[in-house]
Amino acid sequence: MGNICRSPTAEGVFRHRAAAAGLADRLVIDSAGTHGYHVGEPPDARSMEHAANRGYDLSAQRSRKVAASDFENFDHLLAMDHDNLRLLEAACPPQHRHKLGLFMAHASRSDSDVVPDPYYGGGRGFDLVLDYIEDASDGLIAALKMK
Repeated sequence: MGNICRSPTAEGVFRHRAAAAGLADRLVIDSAGTHGYHVGEPPDARSMEHAANRGYDLSAQRSRKVAASDFENFDHLLAMDHDNLRLLEAACPPQHRHKLGLFMAHASRSDSDVVPDPYYGGGRGFDLVLDYIEDASDGLIAALKMK
């Protein structure tokens, strides 16, 4: 949504795991929000802290809003929840709709189809977000390796 909690965490985790899988040089990885609330700001301090506890560095990231060019430039635009997916669908040119989906569609160890927003909750929410994102990242990496 605002690109300060879930999506920068997903970017950092996926970037780290893609590098470990030997895919970093083949991928362009970025995150963006569907709203411009926090453009230019770093990720939420709680997101950075919980990610750092697992070895992920989010500190260089800055929030940005999804741009029209993203639909052309990226092969996959993956939303954290259904509301954000609907916003992407509304903004996406018809010829690029096949690129849209839910990030959790790639998860295999979690039963949720969305990554819950931890912003208004406590620390456990940020850990749960990391659990889900690690799961979906592993599944997406496996799918990309098959291509």
